[in-house]
Amino acid sequence: MSQSSTRTPWRERIDPIVFGVTAVIAVAFVLWGLISTSGLGSASSSAQKWVITNTGWLFVLASTFFVIFVIWLAASKYGRIPLGDDEEVPEFRTVSWVAMMFSAGMGIGLMFWGVAEPLSHYASPPPGMSEAESDAAMQTAMATTMFHWGLHPWAIYAVVGIAIAYGTFRKGRSQLISSAFAPLIGKRRAAGPIGRVIDVLAIFATLFGSAASLGLGALQIGSGLQYNGWVDNVGKVVLVVIIVVLTIAFIASAVSGVAKGIQWLSNTNMVLALVLALFVFVAGPTLLILNLLPTALGDYVSQMTEMASRTAASGDAAMEEWLAGWTIFYWAWWVSWTPFVGMFIARISRGRTIRQFVTGVLLVPTLVSLVWFAIFGGTAIDVQRRTGDLIDKAGAVDTDSALFAVLDHLPIAGVSTVLVMVLVGIFFVSGADAAAVVMGTLSEKGSIEPSRRTVVFWGAVMGGVAAIMLVVGGDDALNGLQQITIVAAVPFVLVMIALCIALYKDLQTDPMVVRGRLGRKMVETAVVTGVEEHDGEFVLVVERAEEEEPQ
Repeated sequence: MSQSSTRTPWRERIDPIVFGVTAVIAVAFVLWGLISTSGLGSASSSAQKWVITNTGWLFVLASTFFVIFVIWLAASKYGRIPLGDDEEVPEFRTVSWVAMMFSAGMGIGLMFWGVAEPLSHYASPPPGMSEAESDAAMQTAMATTMFHWGLHPWAIYAVVGIAIAYGTFRKGRSQLISSAFAPLIGKRRAAGPIGRVIDVLAIFATLFGSAASLGLGALQIGSGLQYNGWVDNVGKVVLVVIIVVLTIAFIASAVSGVAKGIQWLSNTNMVLALVLALFVFVAGPTLLILNLLPTALGDYVSQMTEMASRTAASGDAAMEEWLAGWTIFYWAWWVSWTPFVGMFIARISRGRTIRQFVTGVLLVPTLVSLVWFAIFGGTAIDVQRRTGDLIDKAGAVDTDSALFAVLDHLPIAGVSTVLVMVLVGIFFVSGADAAAVVMGTLSEKGSIEPSRRTVVFWGAVMGGVAAIMLVVGGDDALNGLQQITIVAAVPFVLVMIALCIALYKDLQTDPMVVRGRLGRKMVETAVVTGVEEHDGEFVLVVERAEEEEPQ
């Protein structure tokens, strides 16, 4: 923490309305889950069904709109606009920039779903797509997985990232989500009740999205403990204990400061993840993995339109259930992570142009995901083809233990499974401690270094929410995470659509755009005058304007 942050009293730093409203509702949610778990479970299940039925189309359309919007920004005249002063150079080297992006937005999910998702789609393809466990199912599995982890999620992150970076580094605004709405609703309203509502929704999105990640981490670590024989059965008590330990870890990391906490953890988990991926690549079906790289990329591109247009109208109740468990859950999860990841990639992108930002944010993570899923998904499908012991008789995959089951078929499984548990823990802590800091920033009027007590509070609440979300799911803990994440993300989808409009209005008044517009108009006027008055025989001259004599 900086000296200025320790000198300023906490009451002066905190926004009492934003912090008070979000804190009360978040604590009330935890208490509801403790007092009436079944009641919260029933309410969240009903709410999820309503959201899927009535707003599933909104998630589908909005996610694709965000992809089109950011690509258009990059390709248009706005792509030349720097996220900083006109002559400013990027703050971080490209390699460091890419490494920090990878660590921020993908780690915990890639660890959990790296094997589980491709294998699940191979065992049970989307309704009406292909026959289970066939060659066509493998292509469908890889394409569908890439659809959920490629351009769409990072376009969602890019919307918030561009808006925050442009407003902060180009226009000198605070790092609040609400500040980006000044061009749309005016500075007074952005700093007033409407802006506070926006920041409240941003905190809730971050809270539930990060809690869902903590829940996934707890499920996978618990499965690893059972796989290694360290616990007999992973019940709710074990999961809650894991959450408590992880919560304490990321609170300690968050209050230790960026240099000691997030940066050290990011560097560590990048190296460990690379070691694990290289090990599986070499020990697994190397030739199949190499063949999957172009095949998966081609299938992803060729099936993009069909995958992006799936809604409940695409099939019967089976399609609606599939969408709730996969595509719409993912879009909701990514939306809920946008305040955190968007603000993070905004902070590290100062000095880059919008075109450079979009190109890096969309393409690099998409290619990393392609390689990751080809390695782990390809290995899982190969193991299933050879042994048949990763998918049960009902065609289901145990998502919690899928990665451990695959590693069991490779050398030194005892070492690699422990490495996975360490990686899952570190990946979560490196993301969640930054999420707690972001919620602190939103609670303290945009402070870059929020006070320690605020960060600790949000860290503790995040752990409590994660525990409740797991318990609400009953025997199917993952379902509880998905239900509440989808419901919590709905309001912020609307915020992001409005944010696109605000960003477009903001960019129209950028000095670079205004200069270009005026320059084109003046040249066009001069050319028309030259043609009309001099029959096309003229030259354009730029000279100092004569000063008018004072009267």
